[in-house]
Amino acid sequence: MPLLLERKTQPQYDVIVVGSGAGGGQTAYVLAQAGVKVLVLETGRNYEPTKETPMFQTPGQAPLRAARTPDKHFGFHDATVDGGWTVPGEPYTVRQSNDPSGKFRIASDWLVAEAKQEWMWWRPRMLGGRTNHWGRIALRMGKHDFKPRSRDGLGIDWPFDYEALAPYYDKVESLIGVWGSNQTPELENTPNSSPGVLLPPPKPRGYELLVQKHAKTLGIPVVPSHMAIKSGHPNYAQVAERLHPGDPKAQEIFVADARQRAPCFWSTPCGRGCSIRANYQSTTVHLPPALATGNLDIITDAHVREVSVDDRGRATGVHYVDKKTRKDMHVKARVVVLAASGCESARILLNSRTPRFPNGVANSSGKVGRYLMDTVGADVIGQIPALEGLPAWNDEGAGTALHLYAPWWQYGEQLAGKLGFARGYHIEISGGRQMPAHGVTRWMTDLNGGAYGKKLKDDARRYFGSTIHLAGRGEMIPNDDSFCEIDPDVKDDWGVPVLRFKFRFSDHETRQAAHMHRTFREIIEAMGGRVISKLATDGTKAINPGGSVIHEVGTTCIGSDPRNSVLNPWCQAWDVPNLFVTDGGPFVSNADKNPTLSIMALAWRSADHMLAEMKRGNL
Repeated sequence: MPLLLERKTQPQYDVIVVGSGAGGGQTAYVLAQAGVKVLVLETGRNYEPTKETPMFQTPGQAPLRAARTPDKHFGFHDATVDGGWTVPGEPYTVRQSNDPSGKFRIASDWLVAEAKQEWMWWRPRMLGGRTNHWGRIALRMGKHDFKPRSRDGLGIDWPFDYEALAPYYDKVESLIGVWGSNQTPELENTPNSSPGVLLPPPKPRGYELLVQKHAKTLGIPVVPSHMAIKSGHPNYAQVAERLHPGDPKAQEIFVADARQRAPCFWSTPCGRGCSIRANYQSTTVHLPPALATGNLDIITDAHVREVSVDDRGRATGVHYVDKKTRKDMHVKARVVVLAASGCESARILLNSRTPRFPNGVANSSGKVGRYLMDTVGADVIGQIPALEGLPAWNDEGAGTALHLYAPWWQYGEQLAGKLGFARGYHIEISGGRQMPAHGVTRWMTDLNGGAYGKKLKDDARRYFGSTIHLAGRGEMIPNDDSFCEIDPDVKDDWGVPVLRFKFRFSDHETRQAAHMHRTFREIIEAMGGRVISKLATDGTKAINPGGSVIHEVGTTCIGSDPRNSVLNPWCQAWDVPNLFVTDGGPFVSNADKNPTLSIMALAWRSADHMLAEMKRGNL
């Protein structure tokens, strides 16, 4: 990826974007295509997946056979190998509610997940951010998701409805390439895309069809998933017109770049990156065409510490630490956009203290850092005798991507108060005969009582591919006891004060997790199988730790009243009109739909507003 050295930066940019992931990449793409001079600052290193992705390699060909380590959480085949829940030199602190001292402690690594550490903060340190490792599940939020409080009296309503964001969902799906299918009739709160937007989904795999068959008997719909993976060549001219109507130059740049993206050839897991650019990563979809405009500069290893403001309270630029030289640098712009991830953007704002903003820039409401949310997660593994002893075949499909999933199906029962928790979840299905993961023999020992020699080999052939993994991903309702703030005593290696976290799930989330376990057991038993992982009737034991699903949202909430929100409906700071936030921070609810697609749709909508305000002379 072409980078800009510090000494070559412009005296002033139109817009500085902090962060290069889903929100930052999308913002930079829209602005650069419109002729705006943009500088992207990324705290991580440069990363080029087209050159660095180990395609067609088995775990045995990776260092440590791809085993995870405390600083490489998903192993050496993970695209986000630089970054994780622990980042050298960048600590954070967490308060454990079960600690009678009430002290905040330095957070440990992923091993503490077993002990239910209450918040785990994932931080990628590579160009492209979390788009390098995410699951590519691209689900639209629906009408209920934007007005949850109006529906059940809990949480916070968004300041607009689904119809306001629907055109931007179409644009983002068209740009990044999303496969899926529209349902007839449309499923409740699971919106269809406009005709011609989605790419065709791949055929389901055998174990997915088996889940679909038996889930139907329980009243659970299982339908094609929506994945941000290119499954074929669209009509590029039509897509270009949809993305950039009346702008032939932008259309030309898009088409020239999009044609270089090959459709998926159903091999390497997406989490390793994609050298053929089939899956969506900011580094392969947003940044290359933005650079092709000549309007984008990128600086990596730039650790932003604060937003600078003038005497009028308007943003003038940002200060960052050059991690290679340790020098403090300052760059200027007419507009500043924070898209560093929900918590990182909140950290920058809270560290930006001036006499005018003693509690941090854009924080007159006191809501910066508040309403921190993650997706509710719970998982169960089942062993299915019907899948035993099958002949070997290649059923990898699109890496480890879902071909089918189950959207939430009990909106009516929930609205009637029959479930004991207010928000729902979807089910992600995995299994099949993909490359075995570490620990595969642990559950096999439970099935055969232990074996060695020929029997061990025979049992491996018999049982391999006969398990399914059901993962629930559900909505969290924002609460006042989940937030991040600046730790007054701890700084990172760059001298920047770190975040400290307090986090808890409410009874709504823990009961939801318990429901997940009951449902997964019912599905597995309906298939004639048995659960081989731990089952929990107590939701506090079933639920995954906060932050472990890596769907961090909230912290810079959007709203219609500056007294109780940080940003207006355009993701623009109430207190600082030339300051925007376009990552997951603006979310005021965290629907069961994975947030990345909505982050990009919000960012595109916000960028369009910036462009309009620039033309009016207001920015």
